[in-house]
Amino acid sequence: MTGKSILLILPGKDFNEEEFLTVKNTLEKKGIKVFIASDGGGLCTGKKGLKVKADINFYNIHESNFAAIVFTGGPGVKDYWNNPLLHKTSQKFFNSKKPVAAICSAPVILAKAGLLNALSATCYPDDRKELERVGVEYKDTPVVVRKKIVTAQNAQASLEFSEAIISLL
Repeated sequence: MTGKSILLILPGKDFNEEEFLTVKNTLEKKGIKVFIASDGGGLCTGKKGLKVKADINFYNIHESNFAAIVFTGGPGVKDYWNNPLLHKTSQKFFNSKKPVAAICSAPVILAKAGLLNALSATCYPDDRKELERVGVEYKDTPVVVRKKIVTAQNAQASLEFSEAIISLL
């Protein structure tokens, strides 16, 4: 895995620290370089106050530079559900046959981008209706892998989620 880089999308505010830290640390332990992208003005703040510096702004993302894209969750990710730039970015990764992953509330971004059409997926249970509204079959399970897409329910699934991403790389 050494030498691979992944792009981790982090909400500018109210991201889930446990999901972020588990995913980042698990990937880095495998030698994968993690770059953080956000629109948070350079500094992202978790829902418990953790501050993380973003490496890249959304407008500077080039999928050719990364092996995968990962969306972390938390209440702040709901601000990205209808973000056309993130929809287009996730589609570019998918069309390049690179893994696309989302945890917690973030799978809704992939659903609204059209990536989960005719597939089953999971997300934070409270957001289930958002997936079903766009025709996605909701699975009440911690992690779902379909094609090169990984979705996960919550922070408790973070390690399994990270391992699924690694297995696709």
